[in-house]
Amino acid sequence: MTRPVRTRRIHAWDLTVTQAARLQVKLAPEVIRRTTFQLRSVRRVAGVDIHYAAGRAVAAVVVLGFPGLEPLAQATASAPLSYPYVPGLLSFREGPAALAAIARLAVRPDVLVFDGQGLAHPRRFGIASHLGVLLDLPAIGCAKTCLIGRYSEPGLKRGSFSYLRDRGRIIGAALRTRDRVAPVFVSVGHRVSLKDSLLIVLGCCTGFRLPETTRCADRLARTAAGSIVDEDTRP
Repeated sequence: MTRPVRTRRIHAWDLTVTQAARLQVKLAPEVIRRTTFQLRSVRRVAGVDIHYAAGRAVAAVVVLGFPGLEPLAQATASAPLSYPYVPGLLSFREGPAALAAIARLAVRPDVLVFDGQGLAHPRRFGIASHLGVLLDLPAIGCAKTCLIGRYSEPGLKRGSFSYLRDRGRIIGAALRTRDRVAPVFVSVGHRVSLKDSLLIVLGCCTGFRLPETTRCADRLARTAAGSIVDEDTRP
């Protein structure tokens, strides 16, 4: 029987911007930046994505087999959209819904891939690191855009990458997942090294810029969000 995914620890989400930033600084040292498992043991990778509808955050998580990327399980959940949009504090806006969706999975993933940042964050604690620590699960940040840091354009071939640096430290990498297509930005979330994060993300890409984990979760989140009707607009 598959073990359910449980949140190892939790905290209040309704914090002020100052309190939330302080909490990130407090928890950031708990991020484990090395791989804590055998890479060949990865059999299930999960994508997590969030959309918004009728004042709610709608989260979707899709588990795929690895390396075949066949669908194994999926779940959705929604939560009131009570936290404002503040750059660098995305996890406080989307975290409750994402945790609820992950908790509903019938299959326990080996690695979570978030459409967002991990260490590539002003306080080194983006949503992939934040939820990775709370769940104590291996997690990777794979973002469409660069939030912080500088990088050189990677080579044009699939698999080429260049390090993303901030204040002289490597915080992630710009990874080319398809020939001559804009890179994605990969960073350590929790319990997966940057080297292995790049290998896993690349292994999840099948001819598109974004990994299948993100593409599948995005589709499911859009569908789930489209089914939500604001109670105030119902006849």
